[in-house]
Amino acid sequence: MAYHDFTEMPVWQLAMEIVKDVYSLTEKLPKREDYALCGQLRSAAVSIPGNIAEGFGRGHKKDKINFYYYSRGSTCEVRSHLIAGQKAGYFSEEEILLINNNCKKVAEELNRIVKGLNS
Repeated sequence: MAYHDFTEMPVWQLAMEIVKDVYSLTEKLPKREDYALCGQLRSAAVSIPGNIAEGFGRGHKKDKINFYYYSRGSTCEVRSHLIAGQKAGYFSEEEILLINNNCKKVAEELNRIVKGLNS
């Protein structure tokens, strides 16, 4: 299916859910984490849909693929920061489960998109 705008892409929409959930989760972090875990987690989360949008807007297949790979990398970064927050005692396993699973779904969908572009 051809999309006319990146906002129509289900993978971008799911990535925006990750952003919403990360911002909600990090609200409870202590102030001392504003520039550490909170900032890193939020930045990584925002870069997921941001790179999907930028990839969508690129005209060359190689550029598109690179931005989709950057987005996929950010899903791993979010997951790593969530685990770090859990290890530090800030988040429970239950609190991070949905975000973690959605990151995996976004990464899988990005893999499919890249595979399609390489076909």
